[in-house]
Amino acid sequence: MNRISSVSSPYLSSSGQSRQAPPPGPLPLSKALVGFTNAKLAEGLSQRTVDTYLDDLSKWIERTGDREIGKVTGPEISAYLAWLRTEYQPQRFGGKIHPLSGKTIRNVWIAFSSFFHWAERELALPCPMTDVRVPRAPMPPVPALTREEVERMLKACTYSRDADTPVRRSFTMRRPTASRDIAILLVLLDTGLRASEFCALKVGDVDLKTGQVDIKHGIQGGAKGGKGRSVYLGKATRQAVWHYLAGREDGDDRDAPLFVARGGHIMRPCTLLQLVRSIGKKAGVPNVYPHKLRHTFAITYLRSGGDVFTLQQILGHGSLDMVRHYARIAQSDVAQAHRKASPVDNWRL
Repeated sequence: MNRISSVSSPYLSSSGQSRQAPPPGPLPLSKALVGFTNAKLAEGLSQRTVDTYLDDLSKWIERTGDREIGKVTGPEISAYLAWLRTEYQPQRFGGKIHPLSGKTIRNVWIAFSSFFHWAERELALPCPMTDVRVPRAPMPPVPALTREEVERMLKACTYSRDADTPVRRSFTMRRPTASRDIAILLVLLDTGLRASEFCALKVGDVDLKTGQVDIKHGIQGGAKGGKGRSVYLGKATRQAVWHYLAGREDGDDRDAPLFVARGGHIMRPCTLLQLVRSIGKKAGVPNVYPHKLRHTFAITYLRSGGDVFTLQQILGHGSLDMVRHYARIAQSDVAQAHRKASPVDNWRL
């Protein structure tokens, strides 16, 4: 994927603020894409989000041609989205071919919408997206962990597998990273943080007395869309974090990373993914990843009586769509539990 670096744009003032642009004339899509990229980075969107927009839009330009931005029509965009859904067959790893999911096509629509609404504001062009319907994207099942699976994973953090030797009975040993790994699982489960948010945390972002965890604004805080917020840790999780930091030389340094990988290196999302998968494998819990702990937090929060609006704030969602999906799952759990436990039905009154 090509990353476009920040480039001077005629539609940005010297201070980086957008200003009213003169009639642009025949502006090619590729040049408009440079200005759009700069604007989104200036807004505080993460590099990953901007790269995704850039990749989706570049593929479209490559297929349809680098034309004048003001001549793009809604039906053309709709036709491209239809092609993605019906004819385009991307080649995956291992040579397998799978069609794009509804969610992926919806994400392409989001990239188009962001791009052309930017052009409407900055270049005074009519937005063709008013004629393009949002692609349907059925919500996939939300995977969550059971209490028994979490308990097995915590146990796997603490002790190694049984060791059998010909000269002594089988035995287990406490793992040297036990306190760190337990704290990692509990923080993820107790807050529902995204991997990027979790890895960006510093020691000073956590108040172990109150349990408040500050997710910083902007790219440095890892928050999606640059939106900061505060979440909270329960007593058991605070104790686990304190125990982990007490064993670190820089545990009192407010600017130190909250969690570090081996050798004191910064914990990155890919490292976190490998760690959580490894713990799941040792515990016999398949297909575990950090976002699954986020799902588990959300569903358990609602099962325990939490409301959707507070959950939206805790998770940092911009809309209620995903939160409502969690709520439907929690409500179906209640209905299923009632069917099993109904006194009238069970007593056959």
